[in-house]
Amino acid sequence: MEDKKTEGSTMSKTEYVIDPGKFDIVMTRVFDAPRELVFKAYTDPKLFAQWWGPREYTNRIDKFDARRGGEWRIVQSDGSGHEFAFRGVHHDVVAPERTVTTFEFEGVPGHVVLQTATFEPMGDKTRLVQQAVFQSVEDRDGMIASGMKRGSDDSMDRLAELLEKMKAGKA
Repeated sequence: MEDKKTEGSTMSKTEYVIDPGKFDIVMTRVFDAPRELVFKAYTDPKLFAQWWGPREYTNRIDKFDARRGGEWRIVQSDGSGHEFAFRGVHHDVVAPERTVTTFEFEGVPGHVVLQTATFEPMGDKTRLVQQAVFQSVEDRDGMIASGMKRGSDDSMDRLAELLEKMKAGKA
C-alpha cells in the first residue's frame, strides 16, 4: 500500500510508503533549501527544537549530541502540564549526507526504532528520505495507529517553514 499525502497548498507534501507486513516506513519530502541547511536544521539542537513534533507541543532538549555515539533526549510538553520524553543514540552522522539514529518513546520502553535520514541534493532543493525500521510489524502498525503521520506532517511542514526563515537569515 502506498499512501501519499496530497491535500494542501503550495508546500511540498510528505510521501509515505507503508507496505503491509513490512517492518518499515519510508517518508520522503522535497524542501526548497540546499541540503546543508536541511542537515543543519536536523542536527543543531536549537533548530531541531523549533520544528520536531506536532505543532501543539513545545520541545525541551535535555541532550542532543549529533555525532557518532552521541545521545539525544527531548521532552515534549502539551501546554497542560503533560510531558512525553523520547530518546536515542546517533549511530552515524555524515554531514551533510546522512544521519542514523535510534528512537524510543520513554512511555513505551523497549520498542526501539532505527531511523536513517538521507539528504539528497537537487540543485537548490533537497530530497529528505527517512526510513524508520521497527522491531516488528506490530510495533510499526502501533506507531501508525498512535497518530504518527499527523505528527510527521506537522514536523515536516514546520521544518519547511523554518528553512524559509533560515534562507532569509531570520533563524
